[in-house]
Amino acid sequence: MRKELLFAFGAFFVMSLHAIAGNFSSEPLEKQPVNEMTVNVYKKDVTGDGKKDTITLKAVPFSPDALFLKQIWADIKTSEGSEIRIDYEGGYEPKIQFVDLNHDGIKDMLYSSATGGSGGLYNVALHTLADNKLVDIGLPEPLTIQAQFEDDYQASISFVDTNQSYTVDLRDRKEDYDRLGIYTDGTLNEPMELMVLPYAFFEPTKIIGKSGKGLKGYQQISGAYKADGIGTATSYWYYENDQWNLIKIKWKANN
Repeated sequence: MRKELLFAFGAFFVMSLHAIAGNFSSEPLEKQPVNEMTVNVYKKDVTGDGKKDTITLKAVPFSPDALFLKQIWADIKTSEGSEIRIDYEGGYEPKIQFVDLNHDGIKDMLYSSATGGSGGLYNVALHTLADNKLVDIGLPEPLTIQAQFEDDYQASISFVDTNQSYTVDLRDRKEDYDRLGIYTDGTLNEPMELMVLPYAFFEPTKIIGKSGKGLKGYQQISGAYKADGIGTATSYWYYENDQWNLIKIKWKANN
């Protein structure tokens, strides 16, 4: 009788072990760590306490061998020990420039990364961490531009913000525009606007007559398609009274 009880108990114990093992094997595995990478580590005072903070620019690529980074962010550890995170738009070759653009005596963080699309466009963001408070400063608004084809293979471009107007000769593109049906013997077949692209990118620049630096923005104006570049509008901006103020616009035609 004792042997039968021991046998029954042993069988029950083995079955219990199998059941436990089965339960463990059916549970989902822990998530694998993401393919996180460190792009750059900066040592800058971005809070204004006179001590260097650590800014680590991190990213996750679209795939292990991809150059495109689908997630990009900055982990900031301040000299006081607080931790702040800034999430950015994905892109190629991200970087952060440290320059005081709102003129409070503390370096701001100007982020940029190439989108990889046509037109050489970049994702750009501007933040300040003065006094350990994260604030999105924002960027200048797009220019108000009126641009259209005119008869005789001409184009007119007007910058409403500064009351500047220009005429561009497009006769060297006659064959292309005739083929596309834009013109017939120099006459427009119908009214047609030029393509005004968004800002390609911004870069810090010295503004004449102002202390510190401002921003210089580039916008391309194209004809029938993006690659049909007609010229570039370069605008100069200065941050004052909590807003971006347009200083001047320079127009340069491609031909």
